[in-house]
Amino acid sequence: MALDGLTIYGIICELNTTLKGGKIDKITQPEKDEVLLAIRNEGKTYKLLISASSSNPRIYLTESYKKENPLKAPMFLMILRKYLQGGRIISISQEGLERVINIDIEALDDLKTPKLRTLSIEIMGRHSNIILVDKESNKILDSIKRIPITVSSVREVLPGKEYKFAPSQNKINPLSNLSLSEFKSKLTEKDSPLYKAIYNSYDGISPLIAKEICYRSSIDLDLSTNLISDISLERIFNSFERIINQIKNEIFHPCIVIDKRLDKYIDFSLIKLTMYEFLSIENYESISLATETFYSSKDRNERLSQKSMSMRKLLQTKIERLENKLGKQLQEMNDTDKMEEYKKQADLLTANIYMLQKGMDEITVSDYYNQEDSSAEITIKLDVNKTPSENIQSLYKKYNKLKTRKSELSSQISSAKEELMYLQNVMLSIESSESLNELEEIRTELYSEGYLKLKTSSKKVKAIEASAPMQFISSDNITILVGKNNKQNDELTTKLSSPDDIWLHTKDIPGSHVIIKATLDIVTNQTLEEAAELAAYFSKARMSSKVAVDYTARKNVKKPSGAKPGMVIYDNQTTVFVNPDEEKVVKLRA
Repeated sequence: MALDGLTIYGIICELNTTLKGGKIDKITQPEKDEVLLAIRNEGKTYKLLISASSSNPRIYLTESYKKENPLKAPMFLMILRKYLQGGRIISISQEGLERVINIDIEALDDLKTPKLRTLSIEIMGRHSNIILVDKESNKILDSIKRIPITVSSVREVLPGKEYKFAPSQNKINPLSNLSLSEFKSKLTEKDSPLYKAIYNSYDGISPLIAKEICYRSSIDLDLSTNLISDISLERIFNSFERIINQIKNEIFHPCIVIDKRLDKYIDFSLIKLTMYEFLSIENYESISLATETFYSSKDRNERLSQKSMSMRKLLQTKIERLENKLGKQLQEMNDTDKMEEYKKQADLLTANIYMLQKGMDEITVSDYYNQEDSSAEITIKLDVNKTPSENIQSLYKKYNKLKTRKSELSSQISSAKEELMYLQNVMLSIESSESLNELEEIRTELYSEGYLKLKTSSKKVKAIEASAPMQFISSDNITILVGKNNKQNDELTTKLSSPDDIWLHTKDIPGSHVIIKATLDIVTNQTLEEAAELAAYFSKARMSSKVAVDYTARKNVKKPSGAKPGMVIYDNQTTVFVNPDEEKVVKLRA
């Protein structure tokens, strides 16, 4: 879910406890829409992450944020450093329960005079922004996203312009104004599903909180407000009031809802969530920690997706073109089957040349190629303008032409299939990447293989430190290694494994190289099956069942000279069939 007003209220309570009075020691901007403040307070340094990401805007104290800063400081960062570096945090507040956080900071100007500035953080989806405002003049000093009048005629956000609050939704603030009579009146104003009526009427309430209120009241969340009774409304109000009173008293229960079958975060909240009775609940000491845990993987995956978009688009285009080309080649290969018929006709005409005369348009002769019927005959079309010998030579010529073409096509189809397998493997590697470094490994590989072109200003591809393969532990406590991209696959198969280790790969399907750090004579069927399931899961057949996986001793795997990264040949293999299972994969991860 997105950060709602109540969750932001809880985060601000935590921030005031830890950051108020603190000094801003360092400011960085690792992403174009993200700022990190290092704040020293009472002998401890805290890191405050502020993100205006369109998809994952957020603010919280972070303990594990690790991103590299750009080599050149962005303009907004230089402005922040100029006006806020060394400043002290005076207050952290919220506009009602709107998703707007104001951090007032006092810092010295060039004349060493204390000046008050406000860092206004607006958590508003794609309209999210971080705006630095001079408190005295209420003028904008700068913003992480500049909004000219051509983009928004309602609210211009540019340096020098007056700062205006984002348009209010004119909802009721439940922390300051919550009464049963007004609650009944607001919810029955318009006919709508119950939970929607709650979050559309009250500020700071997300659909998640509204559904939880309905669940605690044992009332159908989709019940029409026109059909709800006064008694039911009172039950809903009581549940709502209990939640609001807890938040007023800063009694928070930060938690994340997890679907352990999929190892996936479903939701998070600053209150106990009782409606997810069939899922797991993970509790946290602080709202910031719960928020960071929930968003970190989500944000990483989305940013990886954004940064890999150009590669995925290029590969998809290449794959589609190659598939079309391969389809035409296979059709042409089918057409070469006619060559044997041409040779047969030429042979039969040669055997019966004494019966041929120029000007004949066809001839019927005995078909001695027919083993089933000795009396079978065949009619062969002739060119009336050609001599018997010329007709025969014409058929042999067609035969030889198709024979040559078949040989060429065989080589071309083999190359196309190999390249298609390679490109599909690269696409799979991109989808499996868990870090920017892994994406850069793939980008470097595509440069080396000629699929990406270096910019004219670039002299060479920057060397990328090799990332490590994924590590899993089988039920028998045996290490299983899985490559995530072609570079890792090559390293794993040629350098990180021993000749007698067990090598696995999906049969004729793009996928990762898998190594069991054990020999065939001691490995158990359980470990073999688990490794095969990993090979199937980290392949293009992830969503399939009964996936064929080959395994053999690593010494039986060879990399042909000139082969593309990750491409190998192998023999002496055994094939097993397994069903990929995400839950098992999660359990085996070391």
